[in-house]
Amino acid sequence: MSTNNVMENVKLTAKDFATNQDVRWCPGCGDYSILAQVQRVSPDLGIPKEKFVWVSGIGCSSRFPYYMNTYGFHSIHGRAPAIATGVKLANPDLSVWVAAGDGDLLSIGGNHFIHACRRNIDMKVILFNNRIYGLTKGQYSPTSEKGKKTKSSPFGSIDFPFLPVNMAVASGATFVARSMDRDPKHLQAMMLRAAAHHGLAFIEVYQNCNIFNDGAYEPLTDKETKADNVVVLEHGKPLIFGKNNDKGIRMDGMNPILVDLSSGEYSVNDLWVHDEFDENPGRSFVLAHFSDLKNFPTPVGVFRQIQKSTYDGDLFAQLDEVTKLKGKGDLAKLFRQGNTWEVA
Repeated sequence: MSTNNVMENVKLTAKDFATNQDVRWCPGCGDYSILAQVQRVSPDLGIPKEKFVWVSGIGCSSRFPYYMNTYGFHSIHGRAPAIATGVKLANPDLSVWVAAGDGDLLSIGGNHFIHACRRNIDMKVILFNNRIYGLTKGQYSPTSEKGKKTKSSPFGSIDFPFLPVNMAVASGATFVARSMDRDPKHLQAMMLRAAAHHGLAFIEVYQNCNIFNDGAYEPLTDKETKADNVVVLEHGKPLIFGKNNDKGIRMDGMNPILVDLSSGEYSVNDLWVHDEFDENPGRSFVLAHFSDLKNFPTPVGVFRQIQKSTYDGDLFAQLDEVTKLKGKGDLAKLFRQGNTWEVA
C-alpha cells in the first residue's frame, strides 16, 4: 500500500488540528469555545488538513490561524474576506475559512464582507460577535447596543447597531446562521452545516468578552432565562419557545406576533413554520429584527440556505469557455504586442 493511501485511511482527531502554540486569550474568553468546536468538527468534514486555510484580519479572534494546525494567513485589518477570496481563486480545491470579530468584519472590513457575500464566494465566514472592541481595550463596536457606555462613548453610544444576519442576507450570502459560544453542540451543528454548503456560509457567534463586555448575552445563555429568551430555528417546525414551550410566534402578513399557547386562543397550528429554503429573504429580515422588538426571543439556527452559482465556479467556467473559443493565451506574446520600446 502506498504512503498516500495509508494517510487517507488515518482517522484524524481534534488534537490533530491543535498546534503547539500557547493560546493567548484572556481566561474565560468565549473564543476558547469556538476554537474547541472548530477543532472537534474538522476531522468529520472529510477534508485533508492540507486542504484547509484559515484567514483572519486583526483583533482577538484573528489569532485563530495560529491555533489551527492547518494552513493559515493572519492578514490586515478588515481585509480577511478579500484575501480569502484571492486564496480561493488561486486554488479552488482549498476549503477556505475566515475568522473575524465584529469590529474587524463590520467596520473597516464591512465593504469586503458585503462583496464577498454578493459574489457568493465558496468560503465560510465565522463572526466572533462580542459587541465590543476587545484587542484595543473596550471601545464600542458596530454591533454595540445604542446607549452603550465605553471608553470611546462615556456618555453612551448614539449609533444604531448593525444586525450582522440582516447584513449577510441583504448582501446575498447563501447560508446564514447564528449560534452561541456557550452552546457547543448547537455551534458544532452550525459549523457542520456551513461546511457542507456550497457558497458563502456565514455564522454569527454570540461570544462573551469577560473583560470588556461581560454578560452581554447572559439572558440568552443562563440556564434560568435561556428558554424564555431564545427560539431555535428548525426547518419545517413552528417557532415555539419558553420553559414550558408555551410561547409562540405567529405572522399577521409580515408582522410577527407573540402568542400565549396556554391561553387556549391559539394552537401550534397557528404559528409561523420556519422555512430556511425560502427564496424570498423577507422572513429572514423579520427574524433578524426580533432584537428590535420588545419581549421577542433571539433566534438561533439557520436563518436561510439557498443555492446559486458561486463566483469562483463561474469564473473558471468562463475561463474554460474563452479558452475553447480563443485558444490558450500566450503571455509573452501579449507583453510584446502593440506599442513597445527599448530603454537604452
